[in-house]
Amino acid sequence: MPKPMSFALLFSGQGTQHPAMLPWLTDDGLVRAMCVRLGVDDWRHALMDPGWAARNDNAQTLLTGLALAAWSQLAPLLASPAAVAGYSVGELAAFSAAGVIDPTTAAALAPQRAAAMDHCAARAPGGLLAVSGLPEQQLEQLRVETGLALAIRNGDASVIFGGPVAALEDAERLAAAAGAQVTRLRVNVASHTPWMREAAESFSRTLAEVPFHAPSVVLFSNAADRIRDARSARVALAAQIAQTVRWDDCMEGVLARQVRCVLEVGPGQALARMWNQRYPTVPARACDDFRSAASIAAWLNGHADR
Repeated sequence: MPKPMSFALLFSGQGTQHPAMLPWLTDDGLVRAMCVRLGVDDWRHALMDPGWAARNDNAQTLLTGLALAAWSQLAPLLASPAAVAGYSVGELAAFSAAGVIDPTTAAALAPQRAAAMDHCAARAPGGLLAVSGLPEQQLEQLRVETGLALAIRNGDASVIFGGPVAALEDAERLAAAAGAQVTRLRVNVASHTPWMREAAESFSRTLAEVPFHAPSVVLFSNAADRIRDARSARVALAAQIAQTVRWDDCMEGVLARQVRCVLEVGPGQALARMWNQRYPTVPARACDDFRSAASIAAWLNGHADR
């Protein structure tokens, strides 16, 4: 096995997908299989329709397939990473990159995960709201007052709330009045909240039939800290659908591996930007920053080779 290099992989969640993302990605077998699942000939052209791009089932299938393809095309140019984590649906690709499930299985699980979540959302429409710039105590007061749940914790002063549409609208108004930065995310489900409990249970039953393996590299979970064996991987991958994503803890775990640099695999630069704001001495870049797989590998090799 190649000696691990001192870099980490962070796999993006949904919300920043766009037609020009991952400009260097080639149409390999994983990409073509993804397009078949989506029922499209050209995924970039499909993303030009904002309504299509915002659909939960399309987004989860698309982002998982593209992340798997991106890492498949990068991996031959690199040694093993020192740590891996995935943000929300990014965990499917992250668990695959860590050797827990194979890429074909991970790609097939994405639409099943989305279907379970959409089934819940059909009965209880909801969404997500990003709020930052308020003290932690004030954020918690806002959550309690509006009846929302803490869906994602990015830091003490940066969170994402989830819940019913009416409650999200109340929270958006109150947070903006308090001077917070507020953004409604382009998702139509209350991911990572108790409103998704039935989806988590359904996905757990799906995963019970899937072969899982112990991670081959250090793997951090949104819901269960470090994953060390197949059983805990299976439990964590389902549980995070209805539990808070503790991304701040994931980042702390990755940093503790003493990585020298971080690569975000997926669309946009949200995770890389978040990392750079939190840990400015450990550089992070996103796959979207580059024009070729070779240039990504050159940057990683230049920073991470021991």
